[in-house]
Amino acid sequence: MLSYPFMQNALMAGAMIAVLCPIIGIFLVLRRYSMMGDTLAHSSLAGIAIGIVIGISPTISSVIFTTLAALLVEFLRDRFKRYAEILMSVVMTLSVGIAIILVSSGQANTNINQYLFGSILTVTRQDLLLVLGVTIVTAIAVLYYYNELIYTTFDEDGAHIISIKVKRINYIFALLMGLAISVSIRITGVLVISSLIVLPVASAMQFKKGFTKTLFLSIFIGLLDIMLGLVFSYILDSAPGGTIAIMSVITMLSSLLLNPSSK
Repeated sequence: MLSYPFMQNALMAGAMIAVLCPIIGIFLVLRRYSMMGDTLAHSSLAGIAIGIVIGISPTISSVIFTTLAALLVEFLRDRFKRYAEILMSVVMTLSVGIAIILVSSGQANTNINQYLFGSILTVTRQDLLLVLGVTIVTAIAVLYYYNELIYTTFDEDGAHIISIKVKRINYIFALLMGLAISVSIRITGVLVISSLIVLPVASAMQFKKGFTKTLFLSIFIGLLDIMLGLVFSYILDSAPGGTIAIMSVITMLSSLLLNPSSK
């Protein structure tokens, strides 16, 4: 299995995504913004369709469109705090509408399925470098703004009181979300990305550890889900994205059933 270059690339890509997604996911889950992952995933699909239609790299167009969508959601959320969930639905619906129009027109149906369901086995060295770059940037940014992100996540009003620039932190986090999800789509697929963002974090939270321990545990669980998913997909000759998603659900259910502190 490891003798095949495509499996080596898949494992390296999976390892980076397993680090990247929980770093973003833990803040999303604690902010109760789990729907944000789906919103940006669908925005990414619209970006991909736009890239195919206008003749540029779908990955680049996806990064641009998804990042703009993340910043738009944050801008609207900041203006209309009471309607945050509705606004995310609006942005997601708009993105889905754009993607459907472009795909149904016949201009953007080239390889669109690999973005819907993921294509981790066709990852190239260029894809690996892009994911590596985003993972490093995200890790450095989260480390640099670690305390501010934690304060803002748990208590925005309190963060304002102690002079944290909450608006700037939220926009930086929105930018990181857009980057992380857009580069992960090519590997995990629109229909799977939210499971890798939310479920490893949710599984880790069942152990009721501190924030930092939960973050590292969620990364470990994400690695476990992706590695086992790839191994089983190779053995069973099944779709890697779907197998990884099922493995994430199994891990989540196991943490609920087997961890005494979660009962």
